[in-house]
Amino acid sequence: MNWMDQELELLAGASLERTLRISKPVFESTGYMVRGERMLLNLSSNDYLGLAQHPAILEAMREALFTEGAGSGASRLVTGNRLPYSHLETALADWQNCEAALVFANGYMANSGVISALVSRGDVVFSDQFNHASIVDGIVLSRAEHARYRHNDIEHLRMLLHKYRDKRRKLIVTDAVFSMDGDHAPLRELAALKREYGAMLMVDEAHSGGIYGNRGEGLCHELGLQNDVDIHMGTFSKSFGVYGAYICGSHTLIRWLVNKARPLIYSTGLPPSIVAGISKALDLVQIEQWRRERLSAASRLFRSTLSDAGFNIGCGDSPIVPLIVGDNDKALRFSEELEAAGIDAVAIRPPTVPDRTARIRFSLSAAHTDKELNDAAELIRTIGFRLGVLNP
Repeated sequence: MNWMDQELELLAGASLERTLRISKPVFESTGYMVRGERMLLNLSSNDYLGLAQHPAILEAMREALFTEGAGSGASRLVTGNRLPYSHLETALADWQNCEAALVFANGYMANSGVISALVSRGDVVFSDQFNHASIVDGIVLSRAEHARYRHNDIEHLRMLLHKYRDKRRKLIVTDAVFSMDGDHAPLRELAALKREYGAMLMVDEAHSGGIYGNRGEGLCHELGLQNDVDIHMGTFSKSFGVYGAYICGSHTLIRWLVNKARPLIYSTGLPPSIVAGISKALDLVQIEQWRRERLSAASRLFRSTLSDAGFNIGCGDSPIVPLIVGDNDKALRFSEELEAAGIDAVAIRPPTVPDRTARIRFSLSAAHTDKELNDAAELIRTIGFRLGVLNP
């Protein structure tokens, strides 16, 4: 197996090797984390609403742990489908104003399982170039043809839809908010093309659920497009602060997935304590509107400050703020200097993002204060000048 050492040396030489590092939460200050002996401002977490250490969620999980046990013990189709699942899926369907819902173990399993259940050989999936890896892998597993359109390029998608108009089944799938760029998909235009070409439309709300909509339902609801989307997907590991994923849609869709989605059928169900924690988080997401308002204000402040300083941060209004550096090694050094200054912000490099677009991906939380973000922006500006990302 010497080839692994050789390949890893190549990765390290190109500043592309990844390593695991241990972090700990700070319960008294949810916008921070501990690494080693140091407390760092956490600008890398997806805990957008600051719920990951919420006492009510922890208490709901503790109660379920002692009434339902440590694990579900089997797949949901055997004996792992406990009462907390039923309660959560009923609440999810009501929240999304859909007929039914289905909980998966995580977002990766939901996307890969749903796509491979909906399409196969003889079908085609139209996927945005910047969609999450779980969507790409779901398409590969499905064996359907993969028609990848340029990022948010509606005319390119239209051309591909026309080219493949005679395929048996057509599925358009997109992130609502793209995880590495923080921008929105053109959902209105996608819905129109879906109707025009008789396609199915699947929207991944992983990075928009909890953030947009009157009750945090996501970007589709924010835009009034929920009835145009056939498959609503979202996760509980970001705004909800817990773990897992959901699919919402018609009764027929959920019945089909129960019978055809292999990651659901052949995996042990989530522990009931996790499901109970999600249910409590769903309540908080809906009623604590102030968290969305605070996150929106923090995003506007941080984005405008970095943009005014001259950084390339793309476009969008989400809490995902990409600071494009370009060079892999320079992105790593930027991240290291930020950590030395008391900020955790991870360098994102290819293949997660396209070549020559390595970046620092800032991810904000409702737990961050204006002062913390202003102080962080000043440090980021100083380091940007020192590394040549900004010109004097």
